[in-house]
Amino acid sequence: MGAHWLAWLATALWCAVFVGVVVRFLDTRRLAEYAPVHGADAPLVSVIIPARNEARNIGRLLESLLASAYPSLEIIVVDDHSEDGTGDIARAIAAAHPQAQLRVIDAPPLPDGWFGKQWACQSGADAARGDILCFTDADTRHGPDLLGRSVGAMQARGADLFTVAGHQEAGSFWEKVLQPFVFSILLSRYGGLEAMSRSMRPLDKIANGQFVMMRRETYASIGGHAAVRDHVAEDLRLAQVVTARGLRAHMVLARDELSTRMYTSLGELRRGWGKNVYAAGRDTLPLGAVSSRIFPWIFQLPALVPLAPLVALLLWQLGVAGDGARIFGLVAGAFTFLYYAGVYAFSRLNPLWGLLYPLAAVTFSWICAEAAWRGSRVEWKGRGYVSRSAR
Repeated sequence: MGAHWLAWLATALWCAVFVGVVVRFLDTRRLAEYAPVHGADAPLVSVIIPARNEARNIGRLLESLLASAYPSLEIIVVDDHSEDGTGDIARAIAAAHPQAQLRVIDAPPLPDGWFGKQWACQSGADAARGDILCFTDADTRHGPDLLGRSVGAMQARGADLFTVAGHQEAGSFWEKVLQPFVFSILLSRYGGLEAMSRSMRPLDKIANGQFVMMRRETYASIGGHAAVRDHVAEDLRLAQVVTARGLRAHMVLARDELSTRMYTSLGELRRGWGKNVYAAGRDTLPLGAVSSRIFPWIFQLPALVPLAPLVALLLWQLGVAGDGARIFGLVAGAFTFLYYAGVYAFSRLNPLWGLLYPLAAVTFSWICAEAAWRGSRVEWKGRGYVSRSAR
């Protein structure tokens, strides 16, 4: 009887944690709630696109920006020494739209100590004329109202840095398995976007580098991208630096206005998330001297936590654990599947993809373990870097 009571208590606590994650996420506002800025009141926005070997994506992004309803806009593509004709594609599009404020510049040689993306962003900002600087990734697609509503939201909220969480596109099998799971882990860490926006604690802050807006004076006051020049997750660090200066960094949900296809295969997922997760993860936790040494050894474990009910069932099946493990495994396991069915449905996939969350957990844990083994060493698009920790 005692074992059964403990099993039901453990099950209730397990379910309560997942319910808490959902409740926290409900504290989120959507970009569609804000009216777009238009007409003479629209400040000039400079959209800056750092692009290195983005021939696959640059055309789609530029066509979406050229269809923007925002009335006061300049677009700057910074060709970061691409080897696949990215700059040529962008220049051809600019030539085909002479009425648009679209230009392509070449990034200067990369200085020592800088990541390529940050240097391209800084180079674009130096060439920009806008009152608001908008940094966006080449693999994004903008809805026609994204810029106008973002400027409106930024003004209404009094934000110095404004960012949105968009829709993550998934085409291949591994994208569909992994992307919702990975973002659910981020959700469990940061919770609702309003709570994150209200917090003035830098460790509670995150930004989405796929779309970051800053007032020009804010950007200048923090030293531009030089302040984050050697951090792999420059978006997260920008939000932290802005907050540490007593300024306001806000995020809202914009699933209908911004979409991104980050990666297209397991190899790209492995390289992309492997680049980000460990080096950036160190900047999200208050690590001291002792915990910094332990962190590489335990970094991959949180991804495996959702497997606990399945492990309990296995132990019961093997006769290692009693009926309490069976109760926890069956009830908590069913609840966990329902949670992930909701996660995958929110990602605009069939909820039955939630059945594959154990595969996602094991695969992402493997990616995290590889990243922890590499430590601060990062390789991306033919360049090697060492990512500095904030602490």
